[in-house]
Amino acid sequence: MRLMLYRDTFTEESTVGELSVDGEFFCYTLEDYDRKMEDGGKKEYGKTCIPRGTYDVVIDFSPKYNKDMPHVLSVPGFEGIRLHSGNKSEDTLGCVLVGKTKGIDFVGQSVIAFNELMEIFAEAYNRGESISIEIL
Repeated sequence: MRLMLYRDTFTEESTVGELSVDGEFFCYTLEDYDRKMEDGGKKEYGKTCIPRGTYDVVIDFSPKYNKDMPHVLSVPGFEGIRLHSGNKSEDTLGCVLVGKTKGIDFVGQSVIAFNELMEIFAEAYNRGESISIEIL
């Protein structure tokens, strides 16, 4: 299964984008500020979105959230990057938030989007598919 995250709205607080699953729009995303790390920008802990690139995703246990969640692997300069629910940049700490609605520096109906995403991931695992995310 291939996820694609297209970042399209940039403010001084956050980065909003659209997430597709196998080429079909799925939901909106919210991340921290885009410091363009792939172009040499400097990370600021808890206030920087991950660099553009393609990453493998697995479902594993998150000690922070005490449940299985999507884990984005091998992100340069970051650890423990997850796709999860939340509404504003303060909720991200570098992770990718998912939501069914969007606003300025905000995604809404996040728990609904997260639960639906977990169902799609479970189906992919049952089919034996690997999961990757490309961030543009």
